[in-house]
Amino acid sequence: MNEKQMERMHSGKGFIAALDQSGGSTPKALRAYGIQEDAYKNEDEMFDMVHAMRSRIITDSAFRSERILAAILFENTMNRKVEGKYTGDYLWDVKGIVPFLKIDKGLADEENHVKMLKPIPNLGERLDFARDERHIFGTKERSLILDYDEAAIRKVADQQFELAEKVWSHGLVPIVEPEVDIHSPNKAKCEELLHDCFVEHLMALPEDTRLIFKLTIPTEANLYQDLMSDPRVVRVVALSGGYTTEEANRLLSQNHGMIASFSRALAQDLRVSQTDEEFTKTLYGAIESIYEASMK
Repeated sequence: MNEKQMERMHSGKGFIAALDQSGGSTPKALRAYGIQEDAYKNEDEMFDMVHAMRSRIITDSAFRSERILAAILFENTMNRKVEGKYTGDYLWDVKGIVPFLKIDKGLADEENHVKMLKPIPNLGERLDFARDERHIFGTKERSLILDYDEAAIRKVADQQFELAEKVWSHGLVPIVEPEVDIHSPNKAKCEELLHDCFVEHLMALPEDTRLIFKLTIPTEANLYQDLMSDPRVVRVVALSGGYTTEEANRLLSQNHGMIASFSRALAQDLRVSQTDEEFTKTLYGAIESIYEASMK
């Protein structure tokens, strides 16, 4: 475990950039960037283009450690290089930004208003490779809650913590991410139950365990603030969940101590057609606004 990275994640000022769109969400990310499906012939070309987009973001002068603590990568991105270095090494060695890896393989079909994590094949080998060969600090794994069902929500929390313990046992810090859909008719009720589940699970963990929560910005401001004082919790971060940058920032600023881990809200105004100067100015504006909301 890299102690400098751990200290940065626990006490540093900034937010986490989510650059982890995978196979299913990559076409949408490219469309938002101004690249349509007819611009690539197959998956390899698609991933070439999304890596070029991510490389442009990561290498830009606006993307700096004074504002960004960490970045979450898709496995394909982790195994590619930026300016001659594997992406994780470039992030830490050149930028001073901590690299995380999205390890989940997507969501299972909806059942009882939730979508559980799909099985992750060869999990131990993948974790060891990420840690030893790609120098990844932690992982992210996302499930989804669409509406209130107590048994199903508890099942989501159980699965998340079971996986978190496996990740930690391999020397990586897990990001626990049971997202609550922002359009859920019982969003606040789902979040209240999740909070209670988190407290129960944390109490059962060994004291030397470390994890990060990545959560939908709660309807009740500061709902998760008490989790931040648990020694097992490195950080509590917020996902943008489909909110615009402006709305996500407004809601985040109401939650003291919670920092951003935004994806779409970070890149929503970036375009492939922008000049380098325009791109930097746009990225800088997004980063500054998210940073300010994270520091309130």
